Amino acid sequence: MKKILSKWNQISLVKRIIVGLVIGIILALTIPDIAKPVVILGSLFVGALKAVAPILVFFLVMSAISQHEKGQQTNMKSIICLYLLGTFLAGLIAVVASFMFKITLTLGAGVEDVVPPGGVVEVLKTLLMNIVDNPVKALFNANYIGILSWALILGIALKNSAQSTKLMISNVADGLSQVVRWIINFAPLGIMGLVFDSIATQGIQSLLGYGQLIVLLVGCMAFVAFVVNPIIAFIGMRKNPYPLVFKCLKDSGITAFFTRSSAANIPVNMGLCEELKLDKDTYSVSIPLGATINMGGAAVTISVLTLAAVHTLGIEVDIGMALILSLLSAVSACGASGVAGGSLLLIPLACSLFGIPNDVAMQVVGVGFIVGVIQDSCETALNSSTDVLFTAVAEFAKKRKESNNNN
Repeated sequence: MKKILSKWNQISLVKRIIVGLVIGIILALTIPDIAKPVVILGSLFVGALKAVAPILVFFLVMSAISQHEKGQQTNMKSIICLYLLGTFLAGLIAVVASFMFKITLTLGAGVEDVVPPGGVVEVLKTLLMNIVDNPVKALFNANYIGILSWALILGIALKNSAQSTKLMISNVADGLSQVVRWIINFAPLGIMGLVFDSIATQGIQSLLGYGQLIVLLVGCMAFVAFVVNPIIAFIGMRKNPYPLVFKCLKDSGITAFFTRSSAANIPVNMGLCEELKLDKDTYSVSIPLGATINMGGAAVTISVLTLAAVHTLGIEVDIGMALILSLLSAVSACGASGVAGGSLLLIPLACSLFGIPNDVAMQVVGVGFIVGVIQDSCETALNSSTDVLFTAVAEFAKKRKESNNNN
């Protein structure tokens, strides 16, 4: 048994995940009733990642800030600029694609029990209130804006503390990182349970009626992942970006696709940054921040579904309104994590730009929930993998500039 486990662990994690994925699909298509208990494996895996992520981020950021030496350089400005640029361009691509391939929707009954935000001001207010949230409550609710703000404040406050205190915080952060590695080793079993649950409960048939919408959503996200992001990466690194792009998609995007949670994927991204030998002081802050504001996939979803509603109702849209929608979808997407229901519930906000009534907008949200099995998975994979990509691009660009200056 030990030999079998040893050989299994020697196989790369991605290959093990593919094995779990294939087994999950086979079980869902052949014996869904008998194999139903495997669903618990997916729930346990996502639950464990979600449980460890908030406290891991809290201690990693606090440790990085408290031990940050004066004059030590980080790339946070560059990374934040990349996050915002990437999110805006994703929204813009979705707007252009929606005009090239006009999709109309069959709208039916309204969606109950969901309350969208009242406007951009409300989204921004929610973000600001999350910053000053009670630290214990922020940890309990996985409010990463609150966790980041308290970790930054405590890290700054502990800068002049005894070295033994800083060492203790660092040791706790390292211990939590080890716990994460143990959890990630169970990813093949977790993903087997997740893919089984998705296919067994939703089925492939329920999505066929929305094929064109799904193709447009996934197509836009794929274009951002394989064209827009590599161009941004090339401008920063001045070398072939695709090895790094594919590495991020393979090691981060695959797990994010199945967990459908940027928060749950934070530990995975931390491990990938460590593997890429990035600066821990930078990525311990940029990765959880990216899970909050780097939302290119969400910007695509908001733009595509809003313009689908516009085309369905026959509303004329000029270039100026289209550009405003791109900006609004980017700003709204950055606030998506602070709103219950994520990116879909920000669609009425964008629909209000075109005078679309709230009851119609909420029907569009209902369509979003139907295609969400694929849309949400692709959206999370794009968002999460881009967190690592842009963090790495900023660091490699900095090293390139330093090298040029030395020469």
